[in-house]
Amino acid sequence: MTVVDAVSTDAGAPAAAAALVQQPAGNGQTVCVTGAAGYIASWLVKLLLQKGYTVKGTVRNPDDPKNAHLKALDGAAERLILCKADLLDYDAICRAVQGCQGVFHTASPVTDDPEQMVEPAVRGTEYVINAAAEAGTVRRVVFTSSIGAVTMDPSRGPDVVVDESCWSDLEFCKKTRNWYCYGKAVAEQAAWDAARQRGVDLVVVNPVLVVGPLLQPTVNASIAHVVKYLDGSARTFANAVQAYVDVRDVADAHLRVFESPRASGRYLCAERVLHREDVVRILAKLFPEYPVPTRCSDEVNPRKQPYKLSNQKLRDLGLEFRPVSQSLYDTVKNLQEKGHLPVLGEQTTEADDKEAAPAAAELQQGGIAIRA
Repeated sequence: MTVVDAVSTDAGAPAAAAALVQQPAGNGQTVCVTGAAGYIASWLVKLLLQKGYTVKGTVRNPDDPKNAHLKALDGAAERLILCKADLLDYDAICRAVQGCQGVFHTASPVTDDPEQMVEPAVRGTEYVINAAAEAGTVRRVVFTSSIGAVTMDPSRGPDVVVDESCWSDLEFCKKTRNWYCYGKAVAEQAAWDAARQRGVDLVVVNPVLVVGPLLQPTVNASIAHVVKYLDGSARTFANAVQAYVDVRDVADAHLRVFESPRASGRYLCAERVLHREDVVRILAKLFPEYPVPTRCSDEVNPRKQPYKLSNQKLRDLGLEFRPVSQSLYDTVKNLQEKGHLPVLGEQTTEADDKEAAPAAAELQQGGIAIRA
């Protein structure tokens, strides 16, 4: 499989997504975003502010410098309220949710320790659902789950299309000690149970591995997955497949399922599934100056084949996904701008940038269309 075969060459920013951002539709509504300083949540806060919403974002410490990127967003001075709240502090969660018409629950612990992962994730989710029910003003809760709650099932054959009806096998997760997937599945199940018990309108987004530009100052786990292929720390790539999606599309998905009256149930949020070999080939073609690995860590067994996954439900809501090639390009450029990666190629001058900027001219990099 060549890079061009594996990756869509239509890399333009989707017109539908642009139109969604251009016309504010918050209509004076107030929404709460838990874990507002996170990777996905930061882009969601940015989009909500662009759309005219007032946002109450929960963070551990509103005065922490790591939240500066939120305060710098357009509209933040007028319509962003950072609320001090720990996920396990029910009273603080209730205060943050009070007066809101919507809640986006993105906050969740990320750890391999089952005690630190499972119980806080479940209890925190139940607290958010209960707080939404108690508020009396919340019309919908959008919960950020994960593909980890969907795909861990050894009985699923290679020809089965993974969709919103699929769930990870909890016993298999425990047997393989995959506490991340176990925690995500249990937390999502707890959300559905609590929503049914309390009569809360719940919609769930299940993103896959998320890439794309950072708003926050630090590199998160999914972006570290890209960095290791560029900074020399990874000498080989794994014989593994992974589904990818752009963080901006994940934020867009959250807003669409909140605003659409017909949205219900779960929504798989993915652009496509690629083998790691395809990912490193894309990176090597776009950024040949970096020491991208060319060898697989497993040269004995055949390459694993990408599984089939449906993103039809989100496309039915009008979401047009950015190609992975575009997302990876934007990720690396952003990492360079933030100083997380050295710029090894030729530096462009300001004049060059201005010349290239009009019409977001497409660059052809090894057959992959990229918008610079």
